[in-house]
This record gives sequence, structure tokens and C-alpha cells, in this order.
Amino acid sequence: MKHLLNLADWNRREHFEFFSCFEEPFFGLVANVDCTSALAEAKRLGVPFFLYYLYQALQAVNQVEALRYRIEDGQVYTYDRIHASATIGRPDHTFGFSFIELHDDLGAFVQAAKAEIAAMQASPGLCLSSNTARLDVIHFSAIPWVRFSGLTHARSFSHPDSMPKISVGQTYQEGAATLMPVSVNVHHGLADGYHVGLFLDEFQRRLG
Repeated sequence: MKHLLNLADWNRREHFEFFSCFEEPFFGLVANVDCTSALAEAKRLGVPFFLYYLYQALQAVNQVEALRYRIEDGQVYTYDRIHASATIGRPDHTFGFSFIELHDDLGAFVQAAKAEIAAMQASPGLCLSSNTARLDVIHFSAIPWVRFSGLTHARSFSHPDSMPKISVGQTYQEGAATLMPVSVNVHHGLADGYHVGLFLDEFQRRLG
């Protein structure tokens, strides 16, 4: 479900109106998270690490109200629950856009996500659908070959877009810890660096 935000009473109304006039209203940053404990827990549970951290990222997104805001016809709505449209790679080095629903139970989430991934890998093309076009998603991607320190996204400025975009990179060792870069891009009319920080703190807490 979604709920209309009362812009007249919103303390960020002027920020929203200001940044919504930009050709590129998104901003982004990259930070590293410690995934040492998460890797061990995913292995203990027999869960693919990608699905383990995607689950934790979605749970963290849903804890930050600003990341559940979406713009529709000039209005701002708050969605109750956010899912993922994640890029899924194939052996031929193409990818498709998936729709991965958030389940509160990790086991149910992994089971449903595995089925979606199998369908993506058995299909050609981008697999665009009404589900991948939903507004109650984040755009998620993994780039496990690159330990990036910055990231940009292909965007159509003529197409209205307010979905956060989260990407993770290659894990690497730093002393006894395993770290992973995380890129977060959000619409500046809906969220600021403070809200991205809330997400990263919650994501890190859930990774252990």
C-alpha cells in the first residue's frame, strides 16, 4: 500500500520543489561495509552471499522512511513495503532485470529469489515487465569483479524516476576484516546524506 504525503506540512517541501527542477536530481556516495560476519553467517546457513546481503539491504531500506518515498505525478507517496528490481547476470555475460519480493523470513526470501534468478537466467533479453517497472522497488546491482570507489548510472532524464539505486562491489581484505563497497544513489528531493547514512548504519548493523 501507499499513502499520499501532505506536502503542505512536510518540512522538506522546499527541498523537494528545488531539486525536482534539476535535470539530474540524484546524488550518490560510496562507503565500505564490513561483511566479515555476514559471509560466515551466509555460509553457516547455506545461503548464497548475494541473496543474504540483498535481504539485509532490503530490510535496511524499509527501516528508512525517506527511501520508501516515491514521486508520482508531482506528488510524493510513502510505500509501506519496498522490494528489489535486481540485475541478474547470465553465463553469456548479459543480464536481465528481475523482481525479487521481500519476505520477512530469510528462508522464504531465498526460495522465491532463487526461482526468480533461475527464470532470468533461462530467458533472453532484459526481461522488462510490469513488475520491474513498479515504483515500490529499489534498483539493485552487484559488480563483484570491481572494488569500486565511485559509480554512476545510465539514466533517461525524460523518464520520471525516484527509485533509490544501490550497488555493491568486490569484497576485499583489510587486515582481519572483509570489506565491501556499497554505492547508494537517491533523489535529492526525497532524501539527503543523513538518510543514506541511516541506511548504511542499519545495513551494517544487519551484516553484523
